[in-house]
Order: sequence, then structure tokens, then C-alpha cells
Amino acid sequence: MPGSWQPWEFPNLKETDYQKTSESSEDYNCIAWAVQDNSKRWDPDEMNQWYWPPGVPRVVEMEALKAAFQTEGFENCDDGSLEDGIEKIALYATSNEKPTHAARQLENGKWTSKLGDYEDIEHETLDCLSGERNWFGRIQCYGKAVGYMKRVRPAKQSAP
Repeated sequence: MPGSWQPWEFPNLKETDYQKTSESSEDYNCIAWAVQDNSKRWDPDEMNQWYWPPGVPRVVEMEALKAAFQTEGFENCDDGSLEDGIEKIALYATSNEKPTHAARQLENGKWTSKLGDYEDIEHETLDCLSGERNWFGRIQCYGKAVGYMKRVRPAKQSAP
């Protein structure tokens, strides 16, 4: 089981910016979390080790990521502003335009993210996960939110 994220990984994420909402888990990732699927990892890995929607190219490119979200009813939109009855996701990318992360907007206007294999958090802004540092060839932040998608907010399921 992975530990918790480290402050150097997200230098703009201050203690007052977020609230932890789950424990660490390797069972799913941020892409799955964005579509409310915590049962499996969504990853376009070329070895077909993880789930990826059928018919969507298995490449780490923004268009492929958007196509994956389109299979769940998302469409492009202009921004991350809160709209009643609409669920939005923000797509992050590095300066070299490689997608790195997706965050989902909650009904209260805040955002929720799965931080790699670490915990899920609720965060105030998209900028608190922004930034880019290179640490021995590894990106330590998600870059910045560069695109948005939306769909009609799924109906809440009632308990049996």
C-alpha cells in the first residue's frame, strides 16, 4: 500500500487548500476517479495491463484522453465554472502538452482529485495542483489545467 504524497510533489498544495477524503489506493487512478469509477485503473498503457475504453487509441495524448472521457458522456466545454446540474472535469498537462491528471468538479464548486496512487482529496482550486518541476527527469506536479469537459451530472443512487 502506498504512503501519502509528499509536500515537494505538490508545492502549491497548502494544508488549508484541501481535505483528504480517502486512504491511499492503487486500485484506481485520477482518470477513473474523474468518471466516478473507483473499481479499476484507466490507463492507455501499451501492454494492455489496465482498462482503457475500447476504440480509443492507447497513447498518452490529450486527444486520446478526451476521447476516453467522451465514452462516458463528456464533451468539451470552455471553462471550469460551476453550472447547476453539470459535472465538469479539468484536464491537466505539462508544458510539453502531455496529459498528466484529471480533476472532477463537485456540486459545491470544489474539486476532487486522486493523487497518483495516494489518497483522494477535495481541493478549493485547480491551481493548488499546478506547477511543474523536473526532479531527475520526473515531473513532480501536474502542469496546469488546459482543458475542460462536461456532462449532465449523474443522478445520485439511493441506498437499497
